[in-house]
Amino acid sequence: MEKKDKMALGPKGLKLMLAGLIVMIAGYILMMGGGSKDPQVFNYAMFDFRRLVAAPVVILAGIVIEVIAIVGAVRDKKDGQEK
Repeated sequence: MEKKDKMALGPKGLKLMLAGLIVMIAGYILMMGGGSKDPQVFNYAMFDFRRLVAAPVVILAGIVIEVIAIVGAVRDKKDGQEK
């Protein structure tokens, strides 16, 4: 019986997971702001390109990086190419 003390993700997968997390955090930072201190004044700055288009695209890119990291680790295990 083999003893498996290895992690599910290798070093490459962990680096990709960290990169995806950083990209998603950057997307959430892009989405911040646009509020108004006075509730009676409407601020149209919250409907700019950065918050409505760029930030969600960056967050989705981070999610895609996370999926690639996980699927790549699964694919490596199936092929028997553990590194």
